[in-house]
Amino acid sequence: MNGGRLSWCFLRASATRCWVAEASRKMSRSGGGGTPNVFDRNMKKKQKEWAGSGHETRKYDYLREEVGSRLADRVYDVARTFPLALEIGAGRGHIAQHLSKDVVERLFLTDISEATLRQNVGGEMKCHALVADEEFLPLRENTFDLVLSSMSLHWTNDLPAALRQIHYVLKPDGVFIGAMAGGDTLYELRCSLQLAETEREGGFSPHISPFTAVTDVGNLLGQAGFNMLTVDIDEVQVNYPGIMEVMVDLQGMGESNCAWNRRSMLHRDTILAAAAVYKEMYGNKDGSVPATFDILYMIGWKPHHSQAKAAKRGSATVSFGDLSKINQSNEDK
Repeated sequence: MNGGRLSWCFLRASATRCWVAEASRKMSRSGGGGTPNVFDRNMKKKQKEWAGSGHETRKYDYLREEVGSRLADRVYDVARTFPLALEIGAGRGHIAQHLSKDVVERLFLTDISEATLRQNVGGEMKCHALVADEEFLPLRENTFDLVLSSMSLHWTNDLPAALRQIHYVLKPDGVFIGAMAGGDTLYELRCSLQLAETEREGGFSPHISPFTAVTDVGNLLGQAGFNMLTVDIDEVQVNYPGIMEVMVDLQGMGESNCAWNRRSMLHRDTILAAAAVYKEMYGNKDGSVPATFDILYMIGWKPHHSQAKAAKRGSATVSFGDLSKINQSNEDK
């Protein structure tokens, strides 16, 4: 952090257990059920620790930096000062570096990887770092004015429960602004590996994790208790020399697959076949290959009595038909 402004705080185990138990009871009453177990969270932690401990870690930050910048723009669009904010899955703080203390006065950064947090690039506001899992936040109810998350939630086993936790720690009239990979992210790599593996090995296993569809995000936010929802999608395409460079960069980002049913290794012949398929099906004229990332952006507010509410159905005094007549009358003039 700039000027050593990053402070470390570790919650006492007894306090953590108390807060977590309280949160669990309240969220279970609000509809929490059995937890899916798609991803090996311990493996994801190891991947992020490895990615955060190398000497060239920042060379792989280009996607996170771009998404963090776009997400910070959405924070500025709210046109409000947030006394206390939380960023979950913060990594090296690619949102924080774009924020000013005039917008966020105090920021808590959490991540499962201590090594990554210790390399935080940060911003100018006062920050505190806390090692914590996005799937189980040991934080009090109604604490934060703003919760942020960038490129982290797509690795949670239970996204609905994660969104309920975010809603839980927000103050009324607080806002959640997040971004995660979704949609058809890495479809070129997925299809190339599946075709090559089917041809060479008589079947395929998943090498790319499953992603949330943009059409589902609004429903999940609404079910978690948020209102005044905004959901949109950006397509970010990055060109690489070949398939190996795609996979090396994903590993450097800490974005390698961690699904329980993943295959631990690929045969050399399969990789060579996948590289040929990749270039044949998706290759650019200059010999490079594209990798597409669908980034889902979401904004949701915790309800408060001061927020504007939709008018009751049938209360309108002007119909759309009347509006079209008014427009036509203005054009005639």
